[in-house]
Amino acid sequence: MLTRKQSDLLEFIHRRIKADGVPPSFDEMKDALDLRSKSGIHRLITALEERGFIRRLAHRARALEIIKLPEAMETRLAAEGQAPEPDPKPADMPAEIAAMAMNLPVMGRIAAGVPISAISEISHEIAVPGSMLGQGSHYALEVHGDSMIQAGINDGDVVVIRETGTADNGDIVVALIEEQEATLKRFRRNGKRIALEAANPAYETRIYSDDQVRVQGRLVGLIRSY
Repeated sequence: MLTRKQSDLLEFIHRRIKADGVPPSFDEMKDALDLRSKSGIHRLITALEERGFIRRLAHRARALEIIKLPEAMETRLAAEGQAPEPDPKPADMPAEIAAMAMNLPVMGRIAAGVPISAISEISHEIAVPGSMLGQGSHYALEVHGDSMIQAGINDGDVVVIRETGTADNGDIVVALIEEQEATLKRFRRNGKRIALEAANPAYETRIYSDDQVRVQGRLVGLIRSY
């Protein structure tokens, strides 16, 4: 069950994507919902993402995607000609496609150590076995640093990341810290606190409030550099 504000924001985002092809800005969402600050929008978006209605896409401007709508809203919008398009993707990936190599964009370098500036540009592409990938969008990052060596991730390796805005405790994730720095760490949530843990005793665990950290993807594969 969504709150009134969550429902209003979801519908506003959906209508803008249908009309303009891109989601609204945070300022536009703040004004539309008559909120005093963008932090309120951030909390609403996080709630919608946690409930599976939207997802945030890494490394893209205004990176929001509608996953589903509440049944009552979808019925009402369908009557207005505003229903979402059906997803053309099959539920399961055929075995012959899963076995094929697929090219993924390498979005630069990710720090397995002290956080570095957020990655935003494609440097090149890399062929990845299709069996390593599931449903959803993926990208690759070159690892810089040694903080994850006890998880088998070495300096110079390439990690394959599935785009997602959520993570379970123990997942290795790409975490964006205060919208400025990106790092590869193990994710732990304890109430409103998030711990980003290294897999190397030389590095300390970093603790943040949950509004300081945004998950941009989970580790799903590794390509070793020799």
